Amino acid sequence: MDLKDKIKQRSNEIYPEVVNYRRHLHSNPELSYHEEKTAAFVSARLTELGIAHTKNIGGFGVVGIIEGKNPQSKIRALRADMDALPIVEANDVSYKSTNPGVMHACGHDVHTSSLLGAAQILNELKDEWEGTIKLVFQPAEEKLPGGASLMIKDGVLKNPEVKFMHGQHVMPQIPAGKVGFRSGLYMASTDELYVTVKGKGGHGAMPQYNIDPVLITSHIIVALQQIVSRVASPIMPTVLSFGKVIANGATNVIPDEVYLEGTFRTLDEKWRNEAHIRMKQMAEDLAKAMGGICEFEIRKGYPFLYNDEALTQKNKSLAHEYLGHENVIDLDIWMAAEDFAYYSQVVPSCFYRLGTRNEARGITSSVHTPTFDIEEEALKVGVGLLAFIGAN
Repeated sequence: MDLKDKIKQRSNEIYPEVVNYRRHLHSNPELSYHEEKTAAFVSARLTELGIAHTKNIGGFGVVGIIEGKNPQSKIRALRADMDALPIVEANDVSYKSTNPGVMHACGHDVHTSSLLGAAQILNELKDEWEGTIKLVFQPAEEKLPGGASLMIKDGVLKNPEVKFMHGQHVMPQIPAGKVGFRSGLYMASTDELYVTVKGKGGHGAMPQYNIDPVLITSHIIVALQQIVSRVASPIMPTVLSFGKVIANGATNVIPDEVYLEGTFRTLDEKWRNEAHIRMKQMAEDLAKAMGGICEFEIRKGYPFLYNDEALTQKNKSLAHEYLGHENVIDLDIWMAAEDFAYYSQVVPSCFYRLGTRNEARGITSSVHTPTFDIEEEALKVGVGLLAFIGAN
């Protein structure tokens, strides 16, 4: 039996155990920067497996080490994120969240469980692969500044120095049993926008005595879209969206100020920085021209995610070998963001997608929704392919 078949066999054999991991984690989600119990669970499991590890890296991060043959020959890392989201779960399942208002709605329970399963297999078969594998259980992917950046600052890519980084992420648009890859530019940078437009409130029936921040804000929102449609290159994906607008007036009350929150995303750092300057200047100048004041804060977030071409092609070929060509699909650019991007800016990296959809069972909800769930058969691929990629 070759290494691939051994990994497949073991991933099937430990599948019930991995399902239990996932359900435990799903029932006990923790928000970004609060993953203390999740990290303790991971640490306890690694201890049971006899895998040496270090805790409290970049917060509650856990880093395990497995050495194969010739440990210095090839050092790579496998990453899983551990945090959950501030969402009230709507699923009626036995493993529903027991932490009110917190839910694993982005599949990080799947990622952590898959890496634990892969760790078990790789540790059992460590005499059959070369080099060293770091197991990176990362906190705080969902919230700036991002656990990846904090783990890098704490030296997760050093001692020994990581040469390649691998990560997987659930994708409910892809059927369970399939995976997806994209080389090169894949996911967007993300910046948070916090804007306050100040005017002079008063009675809605006497606008001549007021400086209407609602009207100013409406002009700012529309005008800023020109940066996307008329300044950004048509071939450079760019997104500007405002998801929160608070005026707190009334039918006949013009408020003193309006508060906005939004996001800006793109795939080019030079354009990203230029757009920051343009957005801030346009909003402030427009408010001033209309008699008001605009305070425009940009909190710079994750960079764009770049999948190394050679590494991604290698992993895609391994997926073809492990799953068959029919179960490996090509992905398009996705304007969501991921702090795995920090790793991709430092070492050759590959971030691929794990299919979790099952239309027959109604498992189709998107990530970051109260009804998100997965087809748990996907865990067999989540464990097995990750282990196969790690072993090669």
